[in-house]
Amino acid sequence: MAMDVALSSPIMAASAFLPHGSVLQSLIVLANEVCLEEKASFVQARTVSTMRRRIKLLAFLFEEVHESNSPQLPPSSLVCFTELFSVVRRVKLLIQSCEEGSCLWSLLQTELISNQFYQLVKEIGRVLDILPLSFLKLTDDTREQVELLHNQAKRFEFSADEREVRRRDELLELMMNKKNKDLAEFFSSVGLRSLMDCDEEISKLEVEALKQAGTGGIMVVSNINNLISLVRHAKTVLFSKTEQFNLKFQHHSCSSISMDQIPDDFRCPISLDVMRDPVIVSSGHTYDRNSIAQWIDSGHHVCPKSNQRLIHVALIPNYALKSLMQQWCQENNVNLFEPTKPCSFLKRSNSRRYRSEEPIDQISASKAASDAVKMTAEFLVGKLATGSPDVQRQAAYELRLLAKTGMDSRRMIAEAGAIPFLVTLLRSGDPRIEENAVTALFNLAIFNNNKILIVAAGAIDNITHVLESGKTMEARENAAATIFSLTMVDEFKISIGASPKAIPALVRLLKEGNSAGKRDAATALCNLALYKANKACIVGAGAVPLLIELLTDEKAGITDDALQALSLVLGCSEGLQEIRKSRVLVPLLVDLLRFGSPNGKESSITVLLGMCKDGGEEVGRRLLMNPRSIPSLQSLAADGSLKARRKADALLRLLNRCCFQSQPC
Repeated sequence: MAMDVALSSPIMAASAFLPHGSVLQSLIVLANEVCLEEKASFVQARTVSTMRRRIKLLAFLFEEVHESNSPQLPPSSLVCFTELFSVVRRVKLLIQSCEEGSCLWSLLQTELISNQFYQLVKEIGRVLDILPLSFLKLTDDTREQVELLHNQAKRFEFSADEREVRRRDELLELMMNKKNKDLAEFFSSVGLRSLMDCDEEISKLEVEALKQAGTGGIMVVSNINNLISLVRHAKTVLFSKTEQFNLKFQHHSCSSISMDQIPDDFRCPISLDVMRDPVIVSSGHTYDRNSIAQWIDSGHHVCPKSNQRLIHVALIPNYALKSLMQQWCQENNVNLFEPTKPCSFLKRSNSRRYRSEEPIDQISASKAASDAVKMTAEFLVGKLATGSPDVQRQAAYELRLLAKTGMDSRRMIAEAGAIPFLVTLLRSGDPRIEENAVTALFNLAIFNNNKILIVAAGAIDNITHVLESGKTMEARENAAATIFSLTMVDEFKISIGASPKAIPALVRLLKEGNSAGKRDAATALCNLALYKANKACIVGAGAVPLLIELLTDEKAGITDDALQALSLVLGCSEGLQEIRKSRVLVPLLVDLLRFGSPNGKESSITVLLGMCKDGGEEVGRRLLMNPRSIPSLQSLAADGSLKARRKADALLRLLNRCCFQSQPC
């Protein structure tokens, strides 16, 4: 009776929309539409991706129930699937509104939209509460996946994406004060990068204004009109001159060169536009300065092209490429660089005066700046050495900022003797001093020579102290990031791993940290695991269950890092034994073979192959029982990277041998 009350009129009303025989078929079609119709979204991207992952898990349930159960489902199951149809349909509409509607209006509504996704997750959880799994013919893997999804839905707590809220606040600030510099950075971050993008956004806002006119109230329509005004202002300020210049270039009367004939190496891999200021990142790839700066500022820590983690965020001017671009322009009688001042990179032949004067000005300015940094660093180090706690706190903060300004600054701060004092302050007991000191050391460690000086000053134990018991989460995060930076030197992998508290403290942060802290901890553990003796220590500290849990943690968003760590600790017997214990890992890895990133697929196949070798018969049985494993492996063997193809072939051969043995593998 209690269940009948819970399934009162809303669910029964929903069931009237569909004939009973077509409920599952309709669910499968609808779920696949949600999962496959993926478009680029500049708002709610993380939330949408997580929701799609949940619907994919449900899609597997629908398909298996449709294939394995009799046409006549238990009435209670039919009612649950009918309600799930209603929920998934609302998920689809909400995702479409995020991806196809006005990005600026969605950003203003970020907390409301986040709450709508939250309510839908909770509704999924409530339906799974009463779905009678025991009456359905399901494999163990599918049953475990549904139970995992159910548990996640029950534990799921409402929280708006911090980055979305931050961008929403930036938008509100721009609506009140249209600063052109901030406007350019913001519009690029939400995908409004051309006149056409702005015109489309205005059209979407006008449609939204008409929709809200009858129900949203005067203030809502007024806010939408303010957004329209902001976009029109941006069109005038940001894009008109640039696009007129590009149009002029395309019809340049002095050259037959078209935009399509510009060498691909001259284009930024992010924006695909001609680079105005090419810079090199730590992975060795070149991007336009504005594009890669916006990428880094938006919270990304990997190279967009190679997906390698950026060990530092310094942007090094690519003078060689810029010189080649200049030479190409002169040979083809075109100018790729919009002239903004007489001393721009490409100068006309009659500008000899600027050619002769510019090097002198640059040298003079460079020397003055260098002298200023040196004097500032020496002054601040003096305050660290002799100042009161308040003075030390401020000096550490100033050094933290100064160390972000470039490689020369990092070198001069170290030469001024700052590192030993910063290391000592890590045990000051003052939360802000510790946070500023460890962050300053993290920034200084970007300069490779400073890594040696930091370790030589006895920093490992003090950094571990902050990592383990820092008073603020930011201090603990930056301590983990500093350890990651130091482990780029092979010999420091050994010394840090030998510290009895370092690895346990990283594993603790893996459990307690926010998304940034978990990412820093995972990457540090990956680097440490490259040294064989550290693998068993990582396993012994309890990292494996946490890493498996992080594979589906939508808040952390570090699936690839967790997979890489698992693939590395698999190399020791303790790690292999611990990984094989998991009952949920195999279906998760099979899903990641289908839907993961290229790096994630490689790591997934590495873990599966390692689990199946040398006594992994039980894992082989679970793989063969999973209806999606063989198609996923075959797909990866055909279309994956070279390394992934080889490992997929090896695993398929291993499973094939299992099938032909007299006893099941």
